[in-house]
Amino acid sequence: MDFKLTKTHLLQQEMFRRFAENEVKPLAEEMDETEIFDLELLKKMHRYGLMGIPYSKKYGGVGGDYLGYALAMEEIAKVDGSTSITISVHTSLACSCINDFGTEEQKETWLRPLIDGSKTGCYGLTEPNAGTDAAGQQTKAVLDGDHYIINGTKIFTTNSGFADTFVMFAMTDKSVGTKGISCFVVDRNTPGLTVGPNIHRMGIRAASNCEVSYENVRIPVSQRIGKEGEGFKIAMKALDGGRIGIAAQATGIAQGALNEAIKYVKERKQFGKRISSFQNTQFKVAEMQTLIDAARMMTWRAAVAKDNKENFGPMAAQAKLFASQIANDVCRDAVQLMGGYGYCREYPVERALRDAKITEIYEGTSEAMKMVIAGSMKIF
Repeated sequence: MDFKLTKTHLLQQEMFRRFAENEVKPLAEEMDETEIFDLELLKKMHRYGLMGIPYSKKYGGVGGDYLGYALAMEEIAKVDGSTSITISVHTSLACSCINDFGTEEQKETWLRPLIDGSKTGCYGLTEPNAGTDAAGQQTKAVLDGDHYIINGTKIFTTNSGFADTFVMFAMTDKSVGTKGISCFVVDRNTPGLTVGPNIHRMGIRAASNCEVSYENVRIPVSQRIGKEGEGFKIAMKALDGGRIGIAAQATGIAQGALNEAIKYVKERKQFGKRISSFQNTQFKVAEMQTLIDAARMMTWRAAVAKDNKENFGPMAAQAKLFASQIANDVCRDAVQLMGGYGYCREYPVERALRDAKITEIYEGTSEAMKMVIAGSMKIF
């Protein structure tokens, strides 16, 4: 097995790294402080093709692969978790539902604007009383002639503050549980769709994350993605791919924090010596980098498996489980290496530690990842 990136992937990686350093990093601290995502940066991300990496050029995408997308997620996350999740939800979740299950007409109408740079997407599955238990959702879509009428509320809908296109899920037959969930695509300007204020959070504070209400939202049947009752399957397939992106994000957050800590320990002196000269520091840094490299390899393995159309779901779950755990451990250790300065908001490791926590929660909690992995092992 060859663990080396191709020349194309190396060029992509360098381009993503330059974009992160030149365009994202200078804005990251202010966006976190103000809790507002810079919409000019969003336009640049579309213009550079960062929002359509793994999608066909036929619909305006870059025509790349999922490994390339994972590389982008890691490089952006090294400098800002909020920017990386903005890319992730749009790419992994909103676009994939339409790409994988939409008709040709739906792809031209809804997917093309999302990946050619015209519009931004979001994904609404979670509700105030339904997280991991998707069957517990209360949002309903009732068929009325050749239209559906949607009523309900979604929460933690990332990108919703500025998204144009809402991929969302609603019950069309509550009596059959998850088999009664269907998928819909809704334009932001549809009457009855209301986006609430940004939800204040511990981390990824610049990302737009709001409650979205649907009150008698009337849409044509043509805006249903897939068949009635296929919504749960569509949602889970999107989340499988999304977990690769979150694993890459977690890896990037960890690597970014370690990079900052290394810069610090090479300059900081205590007891007349640079901190980097102490064996305790060297051993800790060695452990941190080893964990990050292991997470990166697991992420790349899952991405390549998806590109090769293999059963990548359990690999994605393993990658997300491990990478999110080590992101929290590495960021905590990075703060510790930097002492009191690491705890100050002046240094990005403080933000990295806050951002890392959510990677253990969204797009499937660590506990849910263990359920997926155990299920694939057929031990019960």
